[in-house]
Amino acid sequence: MKKIYIILTHTGTTLSKIIKSYTKDEFSHVSIALDSELKEMYSFGRLNAYNPFWGGFVHEGINFGTFKRFRKTQCQIYSLNITEEQYDNAKRIIEYIKNSKQLHNFNFIGLVAVGFNKRIKFKKSFYCAEFVKYVLDKSNIENNLPEMIKPENFKNMQGLNKIYEGLLRKYKTPRSSIIERISENILTCSKRKEIIR
Repeated sequence: MKKIYIILTHTGTTLSKIIKSYTKDEFSHVSIALDSELKEMYSFGRLNAYNPFWGGFVHEGINFGTFKRFRKTQCQIYSLNITEEQYDNAKRIIEYIKNSKQLHNFNFIGLVAVGFNKRIKFKKSFYCAEFVKYVLDKSNIENNLPEMIKPENFKNMQGLNKIYEGLLRKYKTPRSSIIERISENILTCSKRKEIIR
């Protein structure tokens, strides 16, 4: 089994406050991560920490970009157990969008529309929640998420396990994840030795 991570955030920026005011939700952004340390965390959001209207595919991090600038970002972090095949699918889909990010746009109109309970979708265009749901769907990861998706909807996704809540900058990799990673490395090394023999 493998794990992916769903990260709900609210930075407190002007745009996130506007989104929060009309959705009435606790969180205004969602990301997906492929590792417990959140070094491989991805979404669709602002490309520049100082420009909320220039958006697209983003590789996010606790200590760089938007989250580094907005140190009071609140979050909830969830883990989800998936198969190795589903994990590989998710990684492949994210890599594809990452390598063709110039062909993908930020769905700003769709983001505004969802606040008024309307869905406006464009080809190869996402806002954060659309992107994360797209990765889950294309990876054959079962979910009960609605088509007209908001970050808050991920709280009710089946199978999620909340592992942290609080300031994003204070998040630390859970001890259980560290032990799992060490175990995986030992297992991988053992398999390589068997192949060599």
